[in-house]
Amino acid sequence: MSAATPFQLLAGAAGSPVLLHVPHSSRTVPEQVRGGIVLDDASLAAELDHITDSHTAELAAMAAESCGTAPWRFVNGLSRLVVDPERFPDDREEMTAVGMGAVYTHTTHGARLRAPGSDPRPLLDRYFHPYARAMTAAVDERLAATGRAVVIDVHSYPTAALPYELHAAGPRPPVCLGTDGFHTPAELLSVAREAFAGFGGTALDSPFPGTYVPLKHYGSDRRVSALMIEVRRDVYMTEPGGPAGPGLTALASALARLVDGLHAR
Repeated sequence: MSAATPFQLLAGAAGSPVLLHVPHSSRTVPEQVRGGIVLDDASLAAELDHITDSHTAELAAMAAESCGTAPWRFVNGLSRLVVDPERFPDDREEMTAVGMGAVYTHTTHGARLRAPGSDPRPLLDRYFHPYARAMTAAVDERLAATGRAVVIDVHSYPTAALPYELHAAGPRPPVCLGTDGFHTPAELLSVAREAFAGFGGTALDSPFPGTYVPLKHYGSDRRVSALMIEVRRDVYMTEPGGPAGPGLTALASALARLVDGLHAR
């Protein structure tokens, strides 16, 4: 990945409608962005430990390699501290209330990340909007090739709730399935529950609800279905930002079962 195109669309099988979306796996913060962050190096490293969905790009790659029909993958090469491509870039974004909209102003623990009055528009123009256009194009390509697109968001979340979380009171299961009332059909949910049944339980939309669909298709195109997979980090890694453990392999097998199940149906 280059600085000009800090994301990758990794090709799968021509006939696959499945797109594994990995938006939060990277710790990379370019120097020009680092200059606008007020944390010292140690504090920034600690924040990256908490905010990064560590090893999720590896998880998606392992799953793709073991699938009978390879899915496509769209992987963000930059930290979500640069921009968060899954946020709404406007007043619809509820996380703006805690300083974590499309361009974060605060950390997971409420400390200042950027100086008051920082202008988010240069970051949105350079990073957010090109990412959104590329994801939209990737979904359009799957629609043109197969007549449908299935976006599977690959995420993780900490065992203990962090202060920024708005929905922390509910269950924190080994696997959270984030859904959308328009874009998550019952069949997709059923395949996912079956695929992840071996991890001791799933829950819907707790602690994180929703899933990612490009705005072009959101709420209007039923050919685009979507589901968010949120794995509790103690299932597969040392928290907060440590190495992966043996659980990663089991998760990759489960994710591959989900993808293969979607291809079969």
